[in-house]
Amino acid sequence: MSFKLIQEIPSPSEIFKLMPLSEAGKKIKLERDRMIRDVFEGRDDRFILIIGPCSADNETAVIDYVSRLSKIQKEVEDKIIMIPRIYTNKPRTTGEGYKGMAHQPDVSKKANMVEGIKAIRQLHIRAIEETGLSCADEMLYPDNYAYLEDLLSYVAIGARSVENQQHRLTTSGLEIPAGMKNPTGGDISVMLNAIRAAQVGHTFIYRGWEVQTPGNPLAHAIMRGSVDQHGRNFPNYHYEDIKHLIKMYEKRDLDYPGVIIDLNHANSNKRFGEQPRIAYEVVRNRHYDSGFRNYVKGLMIESYIEEGSQAVDGSIYGKSITDPCLGWTASEELIREIARRL
Repeated sequence: MSFKLIQEIPSPSEIFKLMPLSEAGKKIKLERDRMIRDVFEGRDDRFILIIGPCSADNETAVIDYVSRLSKIQKEVEDKIIMIPRIYTNKPRTTGEGYKGMAHQPDVSKKANMVEGIKAIRQLHIRAIEETGLSCADEMLYPDNYAYLEDLLSYVAIGARSVENQQHRLTTSGLEIPAGMKNPTGGDISVMLNAIRAAQVGHTFIYRGWEVQTPGNPLAHAIMRGSVDQHGRNFPNYHYEDIKHLIKMYEKRDLDYPGVIIDLNHANSNKRFGEQPRIAYEVVRNRHYDSGFRNYVKGLMIESYIEEGSQAVDGSIYGKSITDPCLGWTASEELIREIARRL
């Protein structure tokens, strides 16, 4: 193969020894995992918000943002559980462009995967220890999950990855909720097949070992809209869309059926400013239909400190260098208004 070997990657155990989570952090993570699990298992009726920047590109800005979320979390804790999005890997449609902190911990420098692994672990540790919030990340590369397995409280499997066998098998061994997005083409049966695959046990190869998994009963759906053959975006968050999904769920023997609705991507037609409107519609539908309420566990929101986005070499603090996001003022207002309407 025409691979150029650059450097050997440390094992997860080596990284854990070098960068351990504190005992206090472990307790926070354990309690947060319990709360979030209770929502997906139906023992807690609080609403989940998986909220944060499209991609985590700057440690200082991300910790600043999560700290702000932490303060609001205390205000709305009787109605909402917030899981900050700290997405350290960025899928690229063409493979080109910024691929996230795991690849490029310093956007002004070349890729360095070893330093990237250290950077993403440090970021997640700081979030837990400094803000009291354990976070979500996208499992873009299943092997990389091992470096964060003691830190994450939620994992998302993206629209491009949901059909991939290794993603499905690896998810079957996770002990936290895993959201499986509908594929970009919109076929809901593909997503439900992925959920089924993740909920049953498997034997396969993972990181040089033959492993056996028990299945993950907390695998669930994320509705993110779809794109047709002409590149047009179509939403799937409306009442009729979710009722159709519920009917399909009911035909399958799946554990703890649940839905997270992604407010951006094709659901907003890539217009990030539409996210509040969509959120309020979803909350209204939960009041209208108790079945809808039982299935829809929360929302996924793209939000950062500054509104919009900028080029990768941009210098505006707290502004996305990938997809555009809601700014902090709008985000703060959205969280409080969702809590009021719940």
